[in-house]
Amino acid sequence: MHTLVIYDITDDQIRMKIAEACKSAGLVRIQKSAFLGTINSQVRKGLIMKLRKILGDQEGNIQIFLICEADIRLREMIGKPTEEEEDMLIL
Repeated sequence: MHTLVIYDITDDQIRMKIAEACKSAGLVRIQKSAFLGTINSQVRKGLIMKLRKILGDQEGNIQIFLICEADIRLREMIGKPTEEEEDMLIL
């Protein structure tokens, strides 16, 4: 299963920690506040716990979506992917 994490965080430090947590879990940045990748349920659960802890009671919104392979294949991309995503697409 693919995991998509999107977030809207105004605090720079929290936003950086969210991005680092996503990268550490094996996700790839596809937009400034969006990460995508294939991770197992155990890694995803750990990531969710970490993201909850990072955000704490601060203002912000984090959304996590599970996306099946069939839906990923139906994705339409307009414009150029990020360098990180290009590397993922090559794999």
